[in-house]
Amino acid sequence: MRIFGQDRAVQAFTTARASGALHHAWLLAGPRGVGKALFADMASLRLLAEAAGPPVEAPGIETPDDHPIARLIAAGSHPDFRRLERETNDKGDLKRSIAIRQVRELGGLFSVAPSMSPWRAVVIDSIDDLEGPAANALLKMLEEPPANCIFFLVSHAPGRLLPTIRSRCRRLDLGPLDDAAMTSALQEALPDATESDRIRLASLAGGSVGKALAYAELDLAPLENEAMAIMRSGDRDNGRRSKLASSLSLKTAGPRYAAFLELVPALIAREARRLDGAARHRALDAYGRAREAAAIAPRLSLDPTATAFQIGSILASVAGEEQGG
Repeated sequence: MRIFGQDRAVQAFTTARASGALHHAWLLAGPRGVGKALFADMASLRLLAEAAGPPVEAPGIETPDDHPIARLIAAGSHPDFRRLERETNDKGDLKRSIAIRQVRELGGLFSVAPSMSPWRAVVIDSIDDLEGPAANALLKMLEEPPANCIFFLVSHAPGRLLPTIRSRCRRLDLGPLDDAAMTSALQEALPDATESDRIRLASLAGGSVGKALAYAELDLAPLENEAMAIMRSGDRDNGRRSKLASSLSLKTAGPRYAAFLELVPALIAREARRLDGAARHRALDAYGRAREAAAIAPRLSLDPTATAFQIGSILASVAGEEQGG
């Protein structure tokens, strides 16, 4: 495993580890898709591998895949490691939160001595998903941490966490990746993609590798092309926006619809950078309205067809059309 663009966070953790004064809880904060969960997994593995041996010959928080501890964790069979995340229901959908039962089950990890080394590690991805009672149960563990146990708490919105949880953690901020890091990360993650496709994905993802990979998996290029056509040429007869709305109203289109809502503001922002004068002002106004529509629609469970049509009208306004079409 490799992590890109987070050298400052890696250095902070490795320095703390080398000092022998490793904090028992680390809050990994930042936008989605910038490597927080990967950092947590890699740091846990490196700590457990170094403690158990043989010595790790790799930079930063990396651990070779053939290390015995790496193989155990990859197989999900390391007795001193736990990863908490949302479980799936009977239909295979993710549940809304991490349940208090999952947190309480950590007691089994702490009730016995570590098996492979003096250390134990827990990753919670993400702590934002803990329901209230589960957060309180975790707080008790952070207040009286077991010896030689390290917690990595992934958070996309640390300001919403209990202040008492935040106060018991050392915070590491992982920010959006710069262009060079995005290029390297996408070259490794999408080796079969063309360079132009990787550049396009990077320009839309705002420094988030996770978002770029989601866009690639959902094949958003046709939607992007349609949106760009509306934004540059308009849609006087409503044909393009009707086509867009119909394609996103299908029952199977849920993930693409959600991604499209995120994608449109980025498309408008990219277009605004190449415009000037009145056209740029129209694009900036459209950017604000698109962001608002994209934020409100999921929260209020608005009809996807109507929302997609509305966003099509916002896109057409960049070309100088009134929002009504």
